[in-house]
Amino acid sequence: MTGNTGEIASPVRRVRNDNLYEIAIMKSKIAEHLLSIIFVSALLLAALIYINRNSAKAEHREVVDIQTYINLPFVDYSDPFHRALLKDVMNIYHPGQYDANKLLVDRIIRYHERRLSRNLQQANVRETFTAAKFRELLWMYAKFLLVYGLVMALTYYGVQTLGVWMFVRRKRNAFLDATVRKTAAKIILNALSAVGKGVAYFVLFSPAYVIAYSIRTQFNTDTVVFMILLGVISNGLLIMYANKFYTFLKAESRKGYVETAVVKNLHNAYDQHGRDGISWRAIVKPFKRFDGHVFGHIFANAQFQYFASIKEQAAFLITGLIIIEMALNIHGHLSYEMLRQILYKNYDIVIAIILGIFYTVKMTEIGVDVLVYRQAMRYENRVA
Repeated sequence: MTGNTGEIASPVRRVRNDNLYEIAIMKSKIAEHLLSIIFVSALLLAALIYINRNSAKAEHREVVDIQTYINLPFVDYSDPFHRALLKDVMNIYHPGQYDANKLLVDRIIRYHERRLSRNLQQANVRETFTAAKFRELLWMYAKFLLVYGLVMALTYYGVQTLGVWMFVRRKRNAFLDATVRKTAAKIILNALSAVGKGVAYFVLFSPAYVIAYSIRTQFNTDTVVFMILLGVISNGLLIMYANKFYTFLKAESRKGYVETAVVKNLHNAYDQHGRDGISWRAIVKPFKRFDGHVFGHIFANAQFQYFASIKEQAAFLITGLIIIEMALNIHGHLSYEMLRQILYKNYDIVIAIILGIFYTVKMTEIGVDVLVYRQAMRYENRVA
C-alpha cells in the first residue's frame, strides 16, 4: 500500500517542485528588472548631480578672483560713469597698482556683459524641472504611452494576421500547384503578385520620415493618428515580425504532434470555402481560434514562442517612435521635447524624459515575462 501511494504521489511532488522552480525563476526575473530600474535611475541622477556640480565649479572658477566686486549694489556696470568711478575707487584703495586695477575692472565689466548676453539668449530656452513642467511632461508622456500602446496592439494583431495569412496561403498554393497546371495566365498573375509584393516590402521597410515627407503635403503630420499609422507601417517592424511568426508556424507544422492530431481526425484542410478549412474571417478576427483544426495547435504553440519576441519588438517600436517625433519635428510630443531640451542643455528635464521612456521599456518587459510565465503554467497544466 505504501509503495503504491509513493508511486502515485511522486508525479504530484515532481509537478509541485517544477512549480516552485518556475516561481523562483519568475521572482528572479522580476528582481533583475527592479534592480536594473534602480541602477539606471541612480546612474542618471548621479550624472545630473555631476553635470550640475561641474557647471557650478566652472562658474566659480570664472568669478573666483572678482567675487567681491561683481555684486556691488551701488554700481551700474552698464553706465560709463559708474565704470570710471569704480576704477578711481580701486586706485584709491589699491594705490600704485593702476594697471592691475584696470585689468580687474575690465574683467568685472566683461563678466557682466557676458552674463547679460547669456541671460538674454537663454531667456526663452532656460527651463527647470518645476511642478508646472512636470505636469506638461506628464501630458506628453500620456500621449506617448497612448501612441505606443495603440501601435503595439495593432502591430501585435498585424504580425499574427499576416503570419497566419502567409502560412495558409502557402498551404493553399502548394495544393493548387499539385493539382492545377501552369498556364500563361497563372504565370502572369504570379509575376504581378511578385511586383506588388516588392512594392509593399519597399513601403513597409522604408524609414518613417521618408514616408512622412512623401505625403506631407496631403496629410497633417502633427496628428496622433498619423503617428500611429507611421509607427505601424514603417521601419520594417510589421513585416519583419510577421515573417518571424510565419517561421514559428512553419517550424511547428513539421513536428510530430501534427501527424498525431490528423490521425485523431482533426481537420487538416486549408481551403477557404470548405467546411473543414480555414476561412478569411478566422484569419482576420482579432482573437483567433481554430477549434477542431490541427492549425489551432500549431497557432497556439507558435504564439507562445512569439510572446518572448515582444520585448525585442517593443524596444524597436519605442526607438522608431522617438525617431519619428524627432525627424518630423512634431511639437508637443515627448521625444521632440527631449531633443529640444538637449539643445538647450536643460539636463534635468532630459533625464526625466529618458527615465520615463526607460520605465516604459522595463514595464513592457516585466509584463511580457509575466505573460510568458502564465502561459507556460497553463500549457503545462501546472498550478501556480
